[in-house]
Amino acid sequence: MEREILNLINNSNRILIITHVNPDGDTLGSACAMKSFIGDKADILLQIKDNFQFPSTYSFLPHLNKAKNLTNIKDEYDLIIVVDTASVDRLVESAREIFDKAQNTILIDHHKTNKGYAKINHIRGGISSTGEVLFDLFEKLNVEITKEMALCLYCAILTDTGCFKYESTTSHTFNIASKLSKTGINTSEIADLCYTNKPKNLILFQSYLVENAKFCCSDKIAYTIITKEIIEKFGAKDEYTEGICETLRTIKGVEIAFVIKETDLGSKISIRTKEADATKISQKFNGGGHKRAAGCTIKATVNVALEKLLEEAKTLI
Repeated sequence: MEREILNLINNSNRILIITHVNPDGDTLGSACAMKSFIGDKADILLQIKDNFQFPSTYSFLPHLNKAKNLTNIKDEYDLIIVVDTASVDRLVESAREIFDKAQNTILIDHHKTNKGYAKINHIRGGISSTGEVLFDLFEKLNVEITKEMALCLYCAILTDTGCFKYESTTSHTFNIASKLSKTGINTSEIADLCYTNKPKNLILFQSYLVENAKFCCSDKIAYTIITKEIIEKFGAKDEYTEGICETLRTIKGVEIAFVIKETDLGSKISIRTKEADATKISQKFNGGGHKRAAGCTIKATVNVALEKLLEEAKTLI
């Protein structure tokens, strides 16, 4: 399969690399690493709705300033590569149309719930990050990891392992990080850019949501609700919700944490757990993810979504 992927890339004229909607560090780092490897014949599509802005936290990554968006993308590609996208539902309509029309499609991912929806599916479920999957792919193909590629891959792995603290982090993950650091990247600076460079209103927004979190089942379940009113009050961007669920999970005694965000399409759910399998909740609502981190969208109001989530979560504690 690895050789088939390389041959497709080499034999394609125009390549589009697609991130999942509202991209995070893993999908952005992976997309930029792939773009660095392929070169000028590849473009990146960032699936961010409304005003086109990628998360400012990751502005240090190469190629993002020239990325395409949903308003200026054209159907001119003969190969589509989707990275870190657990299900085809995380491709919005315009991106899905380009994907469906493409002569060839490749999916590279690490979500164990991903059953594959491309012509070539390179999925290693349970691996720490798509960045780790990509590194292994490059190694098997004897691709030289440049310093620019290493920067992107390290960002992907760092952020999706929670600074190497999640259980999907293995000795192999650390070995990859070591190899990437030997290219000359500044790992300390990358960590600072990812975690210590947050806007003031982001901190105030997240503090408000944590302060207003609710607890039930002897504090084993924690949750917070993000309404459109709260988003408007703080001028919050989509990226500002990242990390809230993890914070709730760190509270002593909490076994399951979730964040419910009001959107035009219903309620977007993030789930984090300590021991329970988060996918047993997310898959009930056609979502996916990992054992300790999963997500889904419930086409209902936040209050109805809350009732449904609590019903499922209570069966796991």
